[in-house]
Amino acid sequence: MATTVARVTQISSRSEVSFEDAVAGGIERATQTLRNVQGAWVKEQKVEVREGRITAYQVMLEVTFVLDD
Repeated sequence: MATTVARVTQISSRSEVSFEDAVAGGIERATQTLRNVQGAWVKEQKVEVREGRITAYQVMLEVTFVLDD
């Protein structure tokens, strides 16, 4: 029986549009560098505020990818 080993790495992603856009952008960028990305956990969310308005959305993602044999 084969064993699968995965690694988890933490990345930060920021968007001026939405949390969803920040997550999508983070995953898109992670897959340009990491192979075999299997999923991600949104660990933290925060917003930037200027003059009482939200100006940006930021997420901390824990991205899981399977290591090559």
